[in-house]
This record gives sequence, structure tokens and C-alpha cells, in this order.
Amino acid sequence: MTPEAYYHQDSEAVRFWVSIDDVLVGASIRKAVLHHRFVPKGGTEEPIETYARHAAEIEAAVRRRVAQGSIEPVMLREHDLRPDAE
Repeated sequence: MTPEAYYHQDSEAVRFWVSIDDVLVGASIRKAVLHHRFVPKGGTEEPIETYARHAAEIEAAVRRRVAQGSIEPVMLREHDLRPDAE
């Protein structure tokens, strides 16, 4: 069972896990990256809500990073979520 994603206040990041080939891979994405990519200007959505609404896209980015050789914990950056990142 995959642990639930949560917001880690000290690092200002959502921490979560992605199952890849039956192995849980820890990952995180900073609040600033989430808001820059997914929240319209002036939006005030909570980071965990933003993550939940876009989890499939975010998890796909983790899978791409792991396929490219990244090791755990995968820290997603803004350019990992660009439409041309695939």
C-alpha cells in the first residue's frame, strides 16, 4: 500500500511515493514549483490539494526521472513538468 502524500512544512514541499515496478520510490515537489506550474496567478490553493488534482502528471514526471537514472528521493523541478519534458 502506498503511503499518503503530505505537506512537509519545514521544506515547503509535498512528499509522496510512486510505485515503479512494485517498488515505492520517494519523491517531493516544492510548493513554489506546484504553484508556478498549476495554480493561476493569484490562486491560494493549498499545496496538497494542488498535488492531488495533478497527481497523475506529477507521478509521470517521477517515472521519467527514474527512467533517466535518478535515484530516490526524486526531487521534481519546474522543468520536469513542462509539456515538452516527455
